[in-house]
Amino acid sequence: MKHLNSTQAKKRLVDGNQRFVDGTTALHYKFHPHRYAKNIQDQAPFAIVLGCSDSRVPIETIFDQSFGDLFIIRIAGNIVAPSQMGSVEFAISKFKTSLIVVLGHSNCGAISATIDECINKTHLSGSLHSITNRIKPSILPLISLNLPNHELINKAIEVNIINSVKQLQSQSPIIKEAIENNKLEVIGANYSLKSGSVQFLI
Repeated sequence: MKHLNSTQAKKRLVDGNQRFVDGTTALHYKFHPHRYAKNIQDQAPFAIVLGCSDSRVPIETIFDQSFGDLFIIRIAGNIVAPSQMGSVEFAISKFKTSLIVVLGHSNCGAISATIDECINKTHLSGSLHSITNRIKPSILPLISLNLPNHELINKAIEVNIINSVKQLQSQSPIIKEAIENNKLEVIGANYSLKSGSVQFLI
């Protein structure tokens, strides 16, 4: 595959998502492992996607992409923890990928659980705390606004995406260097479970 710059990579995602929304997906038939046996030694993903683990967000499908197209990292709440950062750095260093997308989605369970923990002081396991503690900085400033619950969730989802983007941009020397050299762009996006569309935020 020809190396794509960040603008070209984003357009490919936008076009693929539009096909998904329109029901005209072009690549679904290619998900057949034997047809790609010759490519098992190499990969050249054109974008990195840090997305939520939610089973309702099949990332290759909603962008209409196939084997080897996307380097996908998934974790509840699309947060940036050390292992996620390491995976992103690996992909940048190995594949020279020019675009990182932090992909959140509507009705995110990790966001709802964090809001519930903040407001109702619900008890969560230590492992879950490792996730919600990374989401709390996106939520705590919003709670004092006394928003209706659905507005609070929607706003928290968006802020959490943006905060993850900022963490990737600022906390990794490898990512910062690639951005400064105009070799990499980090953007956020929000997937609607209802419509199937992806809205790019920044």
